[in-house]
Amino acid sequence: MPRAKVQRKSTSIDMTAMCDVSFLLLTFFILTATARQPDPLDVTIPSSTYKLKVPDLDMGILSIGKGQVFYEIVGKDIKMSTLDKMGEKYSIKFTPEERERFGVIGAFGVPIGSLKQFIMMDGEKRTKFQETAGGIPADSTNNQLAEWILQSRTSVAELHSTQMRVSIKGDANEEYPAVKKIVDILQKQKINKFSLITSAEGGAE
Repeated sequence: MPRAKVQRKSTSIDMTAMCDVSFLLLTFFILTATARQPDPLDVTIPSSTYKLKVPDLDMGILSIGKGQVFYEIVGKDIKMSTLDKMGEKYSIKFTPEERERFGVIGAFGVPIGSLKQFIMMDGEKRTKFQETAGGIPADSTNNQLAEWILQSRTSVAELHSTQMRVSIKGDANEEYPAVKKIVDILQKQKINKFSLITSAEGGAE
């Protein structure tokens, strides 16, 4: 007696739910990601065999190159608080929109008197504007850089109850006196411990 053949059917899987989840995750990562701000100052950092990851919180980064100094404050809340303190110091009133825009700006290098104009520019105009702004003044008669560092340290202490760490990102070809001037500013505020940002050498592990 011949056997009855059971008809085989291909397995069908509904992928609709999987696609929905994938697109939801993709949308979430796109909306929550922070775009990396371009460096306004082209700095060729020296190489080193020592590796230590730069923290992404409670950090101030000083970029030195071409005789100019740029400053980056890490953390939106710290940036906005520092801006408020600098406004009080130099009698400049910043609007809520200017505070929000400053909170997402990376490194900057303009005098405080030009900051309101700088904040309201788009990215491309900011880059061109900073090329002729001359960096943040750090002279003995107009040491705005020292005030930026002091006020950002105060903001970190008030908001996060910790000490702000400082890193120096100096151009490998920069003259020693330019770097020493920044170090002297830090030491006057009793900041004797800071890190130097370098690139890893080819054989470093």
